[in-house]
Amino acid sequence: MKTESTARPRLAAFGSSRIGEGDPVYRDVAALSKSIAQSGWNGMTGGHQGMMAAFSEGIHAGGGHIRGITLERFPTPPNNTFSEEVRAADFFDRMGRMIEQSDAWLVLPGGLGTLAELAMTWDLIAIRVLEPRPLLLYGGMWEPVVEILREQLILSADRAFDSIRICHSHAEVLQALSGSHE
Repeated sequence: MKTESTARPRLAAFGSSRIGEGDPVYRDVAALSKSIAQSGWNGMTGGHQGMMAAFSEGIHAGGGHIRGITLERFPTPPNNTFSEEVRAADFFDRMGRMIEQSDAWLVLPGGLGTLAELAMTWDLIAIRVLEPRPLLLYGGMWEPVVEILREQLILSADRAFDSIRICHSHAEVLQALSGSHE
């Protein structure tokens, strides 16, 4: 397996395991993550199918190191593009590693698991357990979700919404990451 360069920052990606290779979103995420790797980033995912596989493929194709944090209760996905696999005992261990071992986070289209990963990461930034780092929400699904949360949440942290950025294009993601880790 390829060793990871510590000179490159690491971007963790959260997203649905249910979006298949034939979906345009899958191809878009693979292309985006290839550009991210080519701009100097390594990657980390939960290591399974869907958005995680698309992100892994792109990071690998772009020359980056990709760490898959897979769950012991599931087999390692076949045909994966990991540079490295780390087995996590449970979902909480996996989520904690992905949050704590990253220099930034990219939240891709997803469901309840993705929402849980976003909420935990966002909360830890908002209450200053984690140093501020880019927390990027990619794609159109996030705008209405964030808007309803902005209207309804009772927050304990001032300016909690300042820590997230919704990105609709590859250029916006790359711009948000460029200069965030120098």
